[in-house]
Amino acid sequence: KAIAYFAWAVTALYIVGWLRPFTGWLNSVTFHLGENDVSLLRIFVSLALAWFALWLGRLIGNVAQSQLRGSPDLPASVGGLLGQSIKIGVMIVAVLIALNFLGVNIAALTFFSGALGVGIGFGLQSVFSNFISGVIILMEKSLKVGDFIELQSGLSGVVKEINFRSTVVMTNDNIDIIVPNEAFIKAQLINWTMTEARRRIHVPFGVAYGTSKDLVEKAGLEAAKSVPWTYDDRGEHTPQVWLVKFGEFRLEFELIVWLTDEAVLRPQKVMADYVWAVHSALDKHDVHISMPQRDLHIKSPDTLSVRIESGGAEKSGDQES
Repeated sequence: KAIAYFAWAVTALYIVGWLRPFTGWLNSVTFHLGENDVSLLRIFVSLALAWFALWLGRLIGNVAQSQLRGSPDLPASVGGLLGQSIKIGVMIVAVLIALNFLGVNIAALTFFSGALGVGIGFGLQSVFSNFISGVIILMEKSLKVGDFIELQSGLSGVVKEINFRSTVVMTNDNIDIIVPNEAFIKAQLINWTMTEARRRIHVPFGVAYGTSKDLVEKAGLEAAKSVPWTYDDRGEHTPQVWLVKFGEFRLEFELIVWLTDEAVLRPQKVMADYVWAVHSALDKHDVHISMPQRDLHIKSPDTLSVRIESGGAEKSGDQES
């Protein structure tokens, strides 16, 4: 739109014959900038040049980023960072070209940039820390776009983007969370799909004492078979039912299941499906899930002496048990 408005304004001035007088007036208005006199026309041209160069740099950067991300020879995260580097580099060159056209001595900015760097360095520590953390992540290849991760804070989801300062993680509720890159370096990170997507889960449940273990195993295996997330190669990845503990109120079992690749991305949904299936299978076989309870057994003589204290008086009586 900006280009269209600018072209429309220039064309309108040219049609009415005001383009040359208008540019002449702009060129006659000057400002003192350092050792040079800069005309208003030159300032407008420099701004237009800078704007166009920034637009072109952004366009080139986006195209390069798209091409690099789609390259089969580069991981998507590396391609994204390289594309952003190209974009920033082109935009910096564009600004320098505009300043040079305006007559600003680029060499004179060296001292100013050094002093400015010291001044804002403390404020940008977090930014640089996140940038270095992003570089470390890419060099170690511990994280890439498409991985399913879980942070120590409890956040879990799929890595959507890895940028200079932060990483975008999309949760199973379709919410994009922007996480600073240093969070992946300073705290424990679980990458469920770093080397292989397939993993194993333990579904705990308990039944009352006296229940047949074989019946519990049968119900558990039926539950595993009924859930579509179950991976069974009839070998080491076959579902199993383990008796893991003699609890205070119940026998404690675990259903051990290997999951399909798709199940790794939906941990809460998968666990809910298996708990539902186990409960249904136990109900089907009339296996009772034990609940915490207390049995009170009183051993006493035929009579109990009850003493009631009120104030300083004491009364005794007999009560049959």
